[in-house]
Amino acid sequence: TAMKLATYLKTVEGVEQVFYPGLEDHPNHAIAKEQMSGFGGMLSFAVTGGVDTVRHLLPKLQYANRAANLGAVETTVGPARTTSHVECTPEERAAMGIPEGLIRVSCGIEDADDIIQDFKQAFKAVEVGV
Repeated sequence: TAMKLATYLKTVEGVEQVFYPGLEDHPNHAIAKEQMSGFGGMLSFAVTGGVDTVRHLLPKLQYANRAANLGAVETTVGPARTTSHVECTPEERAAMGIPEGLIRVSCGIEDADDIIQDFKQAFKAVEVGV
């Protein structure tokens, strides 16, 4: 599911970057390929419009639940600025290469096509990549 979602997200005009070691253009793809039997269910992506887009996009998702903890059987999503890196200032996040529009995703056991359709309808609802 994560690979399919990452591949889809790379096609969305409103997505600036997709971070997933299974993608061949990921800087650590070769290492991940050597060390892993799969690439895992975690990925992240950055959207144009930063936090404003994140605030509008995430509530539109119907399958993916917003959560600070990304370890569940259902797909969960969370913006790095209010979850994993909430204690950092915007300047510290920028210095670490964490865009304000970064969304972390933990893919669950739902059907991959359902998750992709969910993201498609959410992007369309907020007119990102439309």
